[in-house]
Amino acid sequence: MMRVIKGDITTLAVDAIVNAANQVMLGGGGVDGAIHRAAGRELYEACLKVPEVRPGVRCPTGEARITSGFKLPAKYVIHTVGPVYRDGTKGEAEKLANCYRNSLTLACENGCRTVAFPCISTGVYGYPIEEASEIAMREVRSFIASHADLEVIFCCFSDWDKAVYDKLLLVK
Repeated sequence: MMRVIKGDITTLAVDAIVNAANQVMLGGGGVDGAIHRAAGRELYEACLKVPEVRPGVRCPTGEARITSGFKLPAKYVIHTVGPVYRDGTKGEAEKLANCYRNSLTLACENGCRTVAFPCISTGVYGYPIEEASEIAMREVRSFIASHADLEVIFCCFSDWDKAVYDKLLLVK
């Protein structure tokens, strides 16, 4: 099942919320900063313990890592790094699709039945919401086709983003 809401992802009582993180995973702006502030210092400390795959990179673009939710109502935070949008010809679509696939796989591996996603890469990373939401919906639809017990919530921050997702939710 999929649904779209407008709200603050840090307030959702779900099994996992997805963090649109950066590669170092130590907080930042937008949803990343909001999640780190709401979860408390323990989230920062847990992220520090995630091994670097190369200097300054704990989670490469398109991959996902999981930590506890600490002070959040969500049990887990799944950190994924979306691509910076250049012009759409640098593999951005595949990297963004990987964010959704890898996050959902990690959620299922950890027994999650409810997962909430923000709009990945559509803030300072500049991905056009119309394109990003189509990728998100396609990947989630494909994944839940074989994981019928999974509920995915697209948690949008703005009315505009919610309207874009709502329109796609109606398309089968």
